[in-house]
Amino acid sequence: MFGSNVSDGIGSMFQGVTHLTLDDKGRFAMPSRFRDEILASCDGLLTLTVDPDQCMLIYPRPVWEPIREHLMSATNMDPYVRRLQRTVGGYAEDCDMSRQGRISIPPSIRKQVGLDREVTMVGQGKKLEMWDTNLWDKKCDEWAKEDAFSGTGGEALAAFSL
Repeated sequence: MFGSNVSDGIGSMFQGVTHLTLDDKGRFAMPSRFRDEILASCDGLLTLTVDPDQCMLIYPRPVWEPIREHLMSATNMDPYVRRLQRTVGGYAEDCDMSRQGRISIPPSIRKQVGLDREVTMVGQGKKLEMWDTNLWDKKCDEWAKEDAFSGTGGEALAAFSL
């Protein structure tokens, strides 16, 4: 919805699923296959926030900024938009990835999306998602049982082929 037409100079660099472990302080090491690209493209400047599907989103700052502007300038008379502004915009936290690739997740975000120890990182083109591994596995099972063309996205994907 938001940011789909954003031109930010960052290619579709994130793909794949990686299992990680958070330390006791909610820190993790960015997988090396993403680390160099993040440092090169945005000097390690990231924004973390929550997604309504109960995962954390990780955006390079140049990708996040136009999304934030679009989201926060949308009319909040629509309750759905207002909820997105409160969650996605409200929980957004800027963070700097260290040169060693370490990232610390704020406690408020960890609590909101249920990140504890075992997490799964999922590449989504210009952003990354981080899920509690048990929730990710559960969602994957649910999605596998759904009809891919049963929802409103069916029209958008009708001409799409893998």
